[in-house]
Amino acid sequence: MQIAVLLYDRFTTLDAVGPYELLARMPGAETVFVAKEAGPVRNDQGSLALVADRSLAEVPRPDVVLVPGGPDARVAMDDPEILDWLRTADATSTWTTSVCTGSLILASAGLLKDRRATTHWLAFDELRALGVEPTGERVVFDGKYVTAAGVSSGIDMALHLLGRIAGDETAQTIQLLTEYDPQPPYDAGSPEKAPAAIVAHWRGGKVPVREG
Repeated sequence: MQIAVLLYDRFTTLDAVGPYELLARMPGAETVFVAKEAGPVRNDQGSLALVADRSLAEVPRPDVVLVPGGPDARVAMDDPEILDWLRTADATSTWTTSVCTGSLILASAGLLKDRRATTHWLAFDELRALGVEPTGERVVFDGKYVTAAGVSSGIDMALHLLGRIAGDETAQTIQLLTEYDPQPPYDAGSPEKAPAAIVAHWRGGKVPVREG
């Protein structure tokens, strides 16, 4: 099973690496990072690069497509080469997935039209404007399309996928070996739980698509 993780300039690192760490451990999985051109691609802070092993043209028929979000999601949303590749890959993929604002890129390719999906909570309006029904769920399945909410939820999505693809025991084994047992010191990981003043600040002062 070939899993293709799309990279583009200023992607959010955990959106790509979180799911990768789990999915790449699945027996029989070949996980490849792809970009418009093979080579290093810088993350949203410019301080880290992942290497795309192959160009988009070299990976036309992956079994699983994974699209991370990032500050330049809007640029990718308007990039015909990326959108054409997504449509081509989606035509034969078993699963087409995204993390955070990566769902905006899928929606721009026309792949989520009239479907339920999620994204970062600040980008719900943008997702709706693209003809998608946004939900507040952490991971959303709609047919073969799987979308995850903000950054960290990509790990949860990967576990869901592992269970669907390889079975519960494999997913539980990988969860155990990666010791994914989150116990955060704060209960502020959603706008419903975070202090109102913090939520209000970000609702009023942040460009939604810039959340990865």
